[in-house]
Amino acid sequence: MIEPKDKNLIARIRQKLAGTLFYIDDEDEPTDECVHFYFVADRDGQEVICDCVLYTLRLHHEGEMHEEAEVRASEKFEEYLKAKDSELASQEEEIGMMMAEILLELEEEEAIKVQEHLELDYENPVGLGVDAGLNVPVISNEVITRFITEFRAGTLKLDEALYSFQISTDFE
Repeated sequence: MIEPKDKNLIARIRQKLAGTLFYIDDEDEPTDECVHFYFVADRDGQEVICDCVLYTLRLHHEGEMHEEAEVRASEKFEEYLKAKDSELASQEEEIGMMMAEILLELEEEEAIKVQEHLELDYENPVGLGVDAGLNVPVISNEVITRFITEFRAGTLKLDEALYSFQISTDFE
């Protein structure tokens, strides 16, 4: 059983959801690749507000790439610092260059692969947290509507294939 925690927030969200399928969170600026929104679903026979972040697999892949690059850069930079004493400004430049090189290596090797996923958080303050990455080019109203409809019906099918994407940032 999902127990909502923040009753005032829930009341405000319910008011904004009145008569609509979903409500886009006005505190988070939506982008073509990531939208934070709320919708109502039935879970275990009870109506619950879903606090959802829906994003593209490309954006998820980019985040995973940067995370891995940071880990590798920190390891390499520790070795660099031991070998060379330098000014902080040049250290920041070196870190940036190292990150760019590592990102290009990861991209070349297709070292990071991602797949569609859905994570549920039963500890969310409004009811049910939903975090999902989909292999779509943009998160449009149509994508959100289809996601909610399939989520509510229990018919959401996730693609289990692994994907790798090109990084959108140009390092030149």
